[in-house]
Amino acid sequence: MILSISGVVLFGIIVFLFFRKDGLKASHAVVSVLFGFYLSSTAIAPSIKAGGESLASLLGGLKF
Repeated sequence: MILSISGVVLFGIIVFLFFRKDGLKASHAVVSVLFGFYLSSTAIAPSIKAGGESLASLLGGLKF
């Protein structure tokens, strides 16, 4: 499933409205934005995916 840029913009507007009106937490907004980028297959999506994988490997390597 590939979303167009306008779909991503619409998704962003909806998330923004939820954030402003319904008390959506900032962490939920970040997850929603990342989800939108993964779905959209825009030019920036591979960079975000690589950043997510890097963060996951960093968190996976932590010893408590």
